[in-house]
Amino acid sequence: MSYVNNIRMFVRVYELGSMSAAARDQRTSPAVASARISELEKHLGVRLFSRTTRSLQPTENGRIFYDGARRILEAIDEAEAAVMDVTQNPRGTIFVAAPLGIGRRLIAPRVPAFKDLYPQIDVRLRLSDRGVDVVAEGIDVAFHLGLLEDSTLKVRTIADCPRLLCAAPAYIARRGMPADGEALVRDRHDCLNLRFPGAKEFQWTLQTPEGPRRFEIAGPFESDDGDVLTGWALDGRGIVLKPLFEVADFLREGRLVPVATATPPMAVQLSALSQHRRLKDPKVQLFTDYMAGQIRDDLRRATA
Repeated sequence: MSYVNNIRMFVRVYELGSMSAAARDQRTSPAVASARISELEKHLGVRLFSRTTRSLQPTENGRIFYDGARRILEAIDEAEAAVMDVTQNPRGTIFVAAPLGIGRRLIAPRVPAFKDLYPQIDVRLRLSDRGVDVVAEGIDVAFHLGLLEDSTLKVRTIADCPRLLCAAPAYIARRGMPADGEALVRDRHDCLNLRFPGAKEFQWTLQTPEGPRRFEIAGPFESDDGDVLTGWALDGRGIVLKPLFEVADFLREGRLVPVATATPPMAVQLSALSQHRRLKDPKVQLFTDYMAGQIRDDLRRATA
């Protein structure tokens, strides 16, 4: 498998544009990654990358070889998946990505039980509220909350997640209860917004009698971590827009209360995204099916 491993390393270096990033992705050292690329270049008799101290760029031969290398790896993955499907003995590693709130509350707690059911499948879970590049980062399943842009990925809808605006009673006592989106803007309420580099949404889309409408909200705090925003809201620092399942317990306890209820936020869709070829892998199908069922049950209980 040494030659196949060299090809796999080449593909990840090509896609990630970095020897060290590819080494981390393949769980090895940059020295090993460099050695594998050098061995592959020696075998082929051509240079695959132009290297300097500051950059690494594929050569023309590298670009040509990449297309064939990807097809080789896809064929191997499909062949292994077919064998595992026949033997009903799935094994290997699944790379999973999810937003922080979804991952911490709905995905991560279920991973150990999945591992108990399928002991030969390992799960690598990456949590971030920033967007992920499923193809470039080698993700098998990415859970996504919100609207989807045009994509070549396979989309599996799991559930619709209602959302609401809420704040701590202490904030309402200090600033008053806003009735709707107009009041949020007119009275300059402190709105806690989820923002990160590359984010395109800087407004809140709320449901009005005339239909969905965007409101230009503002506030003194913002973060790229949704749980940080919830913490600030609990501390009475402002109004937060949240999926109901994330704040259901705080609502039941009275630590947060709904606000601007005349113009509630639009519900968002929770989906699982995969590359089409990855769906042929039994372990990916098993993980997606398992999590979809568990998430639906958890959402029903959380929002009851």
